[in-house]
Amino acid sequence: MSFDPNDFLSQPDPFTDVPPDHRSGFVAVVGRPNVGKSTLMNAILGQKVAIVSPRPQTTRNRIAGILTREDCQIVFIDTPGIHKPKHKLGEFMVEEARKALPDADLALWVVDVSKTPRQDDRRVAAVLRGQSLPVILVMNKIDITPPDRLLEHADAYRALVPEAVADIAVSALKLQGVDALVDVIREHLSPGPRYYPPDQVSDIQERFLVAELIREKALMYLQEEVPHAVAVDLQEFEERENGVIYIFARIFVERESQKGILIGKGGRMIKKIGAEARKEIEWALGRQVYLDLRVKVKPKWRRNPAELRRLGYA
Repeated sequence: MSFDPNDFLSQPDPFTDVPPDHRSGFVAVVGRPNVGKSTLMNAILGQKVAIVSPRPQTTRNRIAGILTREDCQIVFIDTPGIHKPKHKLGEFMVEEARKALPDADLALWVVDVSKTPRQDDRRVAAVLRGQSLPVILVMNKIDITPPDRLLEHADAYRALVPEAVADIAVSALKLQGVDALVDVIREHLSPGPRYYPPDQVSDIQERFLVAELIREKALMYLQEEVPHAVAVDLQEFEERENGVIYIFARIFVERESQKGILIGKGGRMIKKIGAEARKEIEWALGRQVYLDLRVKVKPKWRRNPAELRRLGYA
């Protein structure tokens, strides 16, 4: 069979061959810690892109999640929670959130509507008022909000961003109102092409995802201040001759006492974290994984600019 170059040229371009009213844009997802930003983005995408946990300040880096429909492509930028930082890592996280706004076309301000506005919510509102982009107020956690308090709490948040172009109540955990939210977002984006292939759902690299999944399990199972002192550094990531991916990672903490808690009696805690992380990593990579975890103390790494840079937090 002969090759006709015209056949290749006639193939549709997935980036530009879109419906006439196709819309696209970049949407920054902002809010104070622990309001459900990552859970919301995962719910919109229909799969896990950002790690989640009950702990505040779970997200430390900006992470892009990409939703492609026939009528739109929306690139969500999940950001760390805006708060009053207590160390260099906290300063980095807040700056990551701030840097996501100037290049965005739209901001989603996610709040926990089960509670009245906190001081950190007011910090977020002040940051948004200093930007020129439109804001959609997303009132999350309606599933745990007393019905008699919903209107009162919603009005309190609306008063902080009176210029918001829209507001909507959702439950990211229960998937309530999520599809309606996407429709509202699309209405406030401009016509445009796709920026990513239709089947791509994130811009994160495998190594970053693996490190985050390990950190997620530490956040899930550890108590007190230990989770926030945890950092994961991948040392090795390679495929062996038998097809198994070998992953060696060091988990850093700041004190010897934290190391003992992380390892656990008889090594039970680190084994539990490793086993649960390996399951999710194998699901994410679609490959069998051998996960080797070691714990090391790095005193005050969250306050050390050199360590923060080496770990990717700068």
